[in-house]
Amino acid sequence: MTALLLRDLRLSVRAGGGALIGVLFFMTVVAVIPFGVGPDLNLLSRIGPAIVWIGALLSALLGLDRMFQTDREDGSLDLLLMQEHPLVLTVLVKCLAHWLGNGLPLVIASPLLGLFMNMDEVAIGATMLTLLVGTPALTFIGAVGAAVAVALPRGGLLVSILVLPLAIPVLIFGVSASYAAVEDPAPFMPPFLILVAITMFFTVLGPLGAALALKNAAD
Repeated sequence: MTALLLRDLRLSVRAGGGALIGVLFFMTVVAVIPFGVGPDLNLLSRIGPAIVWIGALLSALLGLDRMFQTDREDGSLDLLLMQEHPLVLTVLVKCLAHWLGNGLPLVIASPLLGLFMNMDEVAIGATMLTLLVGTPALTFIGAVGAAVAVALPRGGLLVSILVLPLAIPVLIFGVSASYAAVEDPAPFMPPFLILVAITMFFTVLGPLGAALALKNAAD
């Protein structure tokens, strides 16, 4: 499992792996917003957490279709299906590698983009924390969509269509918790705990659904 984790991490870091592309797309989305809304710093500060979260969500969709597609193309997916380890555990490790290579860089880049949106320290910290908790859920949701579309040669659009509706609750509670931390520290915990619960739910359900879809695709 460790070898699989390191292998997927190396593939994500290489050119075309999606890690650098996701971060650049994230920065581009957030950087374009001020040109559309104007130079109002107060407005940018108010909408900053939502814009950062939307940019992270869209960036997380990039490369999801490659989570299992590369393994299918080089034949290693068949080996993963036949190995003695439970397929659910294998999918969980691949999801972890995908998040470390694609989701974690978005979290690390978010403070810089928060400064670009004129967000204060509390808003930047809250947004970064909610992204740290919420982006794994996007990966586990995406694993199901990637497994469903693994047999399709161009399944990227289908994966986005499947994943986006399920990712909306993550976006809602991530943004709500970020705003709650800025307005009043007291209401931060309810939406944040719901976000944690959503991530834990998809941590269990995502690998199970993806493993089932991969088995059906192999039959």
